[in-house]
Amino acid sequence: MAKVAVIMGSKSDLSVVKPAVSVLRGFGIEVEVRVISAHRTPEQAHEFASSAKANGFEAIICAAGKAAHLGGVFAASTTLPVIGLPIKTDMMGGLDSLLSIVQMPSGIPVATVGVNAGENAGILAAQILGVKYPEIAEKIAEYKENMKKKINSDDLAVQGEAAEF
Repeated sequence: MAKVAVIMGSKSDLSVVKPAVSVLRGFGIEVEVRVISAHRTPEQAHEFASSAKANGFEAIICAAGKAAHLGGVFAASTTLPVIGLPIKTDMMGGLDSLLSIVQMPSGIPVATVGVNAGENAGILAAQILGVKYPEIAEKIAEYKENMKKKINSDDLAVQGEAAEF
C-alpha cells in the first residue's frame, strides 16, 4: 500500500494539513501525520527523513511557516520526493514561508504548492504515487473528471442566471 508522511513544524499547522490528509486517505493512501521541527528537533527530523524510505514511505509533505526550513531539511536527508506546504503567517501572509521553501540550493529540490494549499499538496503526492500505483491514478482521473463536471454544471447555471439580468 502507498504511504505518505505528512510532517508539520508546529501543531498550529494542523488545520492546513488536514485537507492533505483527507485527500490522501480518499485516494486509499496510508498517511502518518507528525509534528517535527527543523529547528527545535533537528536530530529527529534527520532521523525520520533518513529512514523514511526504509520505513515504507514513498513521499513526504512538509508543512511549515516563517523560515520554513522543514522541507529542505527533509529533502537533504532523503531521496524521496518532498512537497513543501507553506503556511500563512501574520508577518508576510505566507510569502516568507513560500520563498523559504522554493529557494532551495542546487541538488536539493522541494516541490512546492501554494500557501495553505493542503489539498493540492495531497493531490500532488497522490499524482506522484499514481505513476507506480494504477489504482491511485484511476482515482485521480475520476477526481479530475468530477471537477470538470462541476465546472460544466456551474457554467450552465451561470449562463441561465446571466440571461435574466
